[in-house]
Amino acid sequence: MSTITPETHIDSGHNDDPSSNYLTSSSGFMSWAFTLDHKRIGVMYLVGIFAAFFLGGVLALLLRLHLMVPNGLFGDWVSLNSYNQLFTLHGAVMIFLFIIPSVPAALGNFVLPLMVGAKDVAFPRMNLASFHLWVFGAIFFLIALVTTGLDTGWTFYTPYSIETQTNVIAATIGAFILGFSSIFTGLNFIVTVNTMRPPGMTWFKMPLFMWAIYATAIIQILATPVLGITLLLLMGERILGIGIFDPSMGGDPVLFQHFFWFYSHPAVYIMILPAMGIISELMSVYSRKPIFGYTFIAYSSIAIALLGFLVWGHHMFVSGQSPMAAVIFSGLTFSVSIPSAIKVFNWTATMYKGNINLATPMCYALSFIFLFTIGGLTGLFLGALATDVHLHDTYFVVAHFHYVMMGGTVIAFVGGLYHWWPKMFGVMYNEFFGRLFCAVVFFGFNLTFLPQFVMGSRGMPRRYATYVDEYQIYHVLSTIGALALGIGMVGAIAVLVISLFNGRKAPANPWGAATLEWTCTSPPPYYNFEHAPHVDSPYDYSGLKYDPQIGGYVKDPNAPKPAAGHH
Repeated sequence: MSTITPETHIDSGHNDDPSSNYLTSSSGFMSWAFTLDHKRIGVMYLVGIFAAFFLGGVLALLLRLHLMVPNGLFGDWVSLNSYNQLFTLHGAVMIFLFIIPSVPAALGNFVLPLMVGAKDVAFPRMNLASFHLWVFGAIFFLIALVTTGLDTGWTFYTPYSIETQTNVIAATIGAFILGFSSIFTGLNFIVTVNTMRPPGMTWFKMPLFMWAIYATAIIQILATPVLGITLLLLMGERILGIGIFDPSMGGDPVLFQHFFWFYSHPAVYIMILPAMGIISELMSVYSRKPIFGYTFIAYSSIAIALLGFLVWGHHMFVSGQSPMAAVIFSGLTFSVSIPSAIKVFNWTATMYKGNINLATPMCYALSFIFLFTIGGLTGLFLGALATDVHLHDTYFVVAHFHYVMMGGTVIAFVGGLYHWWPKMFGVMYNEFFGRLFCAVVFFGFNLTFLPQFVMGSRGMPRRYATYVDEYQIYHVLSTIGALALGIGMVGAIAVLVISLFNGRKAPANPWGAATLEWTCTSPPPYYNFEHAPHVDSPYDYSGLKYDPQIGGYVKDPNAPKPAAGHH
């Protein structure tokens, strides 16, 4: 079994002072750029993905401002081709550079080794390589942005991606490299969970965030190579003209769609499963109750990971596939909603009769349940053949997708960031402003995307730069909502950044959580734990009491021991 002891110098030049932490153990650019410390790698990922989030968000606001008037607000400055490039790069940056690596690579890297009581992940050098690959992949996307742009849609659909004169090669190389980064991260997490759990942490004593990350890692390893091979074939098509996807040479452009969605629908669960893991943690901690139906939530993560591979054809109901295939994919699409519904019901039951603390992370968790439920229920309309034919390629799909991805993954990610921020940086943030900007985000998000359901059901196609007058009111409301959402997200991030300079010192366990990462200091020491931590149930809070002197929770020596098998 791979273990890292205090004598194992996984980084050179760090400070062995026991009062230091991972942030102060060494200094200088090189100590960060080539660190093997999972915590620093998680922080670097966090900075990188927020830079990508900012870029993708600016592109989104430009798109929404352009759509305020039927002929385009920037009609004199933004050509139709430029609009397509803005749209393509918004989608590609948000999907490949932000949402897919957001929770696993940033929060997962930081938190998961602490949750298992380990000193690092199983393969620290592979972990560093995954971050460097992410940086290289991002550079290729930036090359595409500053050269001829990219005009294919974020899906790289053929024949557009074969015929366009924009820089498809740079973007596909970037996505190909990012795929390796994702695989390295997934492989590391699977080995870490399998081999580095402490004695006493059985599979059903793991925190549910670990279950979610583990299920996500399975998808990353199995699905990502399909995307890599598909992108290689696309590059071969453009450079060598080999005729796999080009119908003029006997190829089939729909084959590309099968390959792409065989990866990209599981990729939806690479994005949402870790978010569900965060919500499981938040619901239990801020309700002061053991999670309801632990085993069902754990197994539902694996069920989502497996069923996610079987539903890609629902993206292609109008592509000409056989009616029998369409019916089968429709049925499988409905089946994948069952484990997601199990999670939502169990989170709601966890809150029942709980001592709910409406701290900022819990506000984001409640927002997640509302928004993700709308995203899930509207997916049923798209999974049904009769309604999907009408709604396909309309703004209804755009709204559904964003309710799942932004209302699901991004909201949970920000909630998780607020939850673990005191542990990551050792400071507390301003709760009033944290909750305020959560409300602004919630309001702005709904104002942005609820009108899109209406205009999509009325026939407004997505990806159009101009439209007829009847849709203008919906676009105006959507743009106002997008501006409010942008203000809310900038404010939410600013609250955290400002806390780095004037936030009060965080105790080891400010929220009263029972998972192992809260047993070390805030921020954690370089080697995480001086001694192997004692493993208890991750959702038993009976042994903790609030200490007003430190503003956090400590072990209660008078607490009764939990019953055997208690979750």
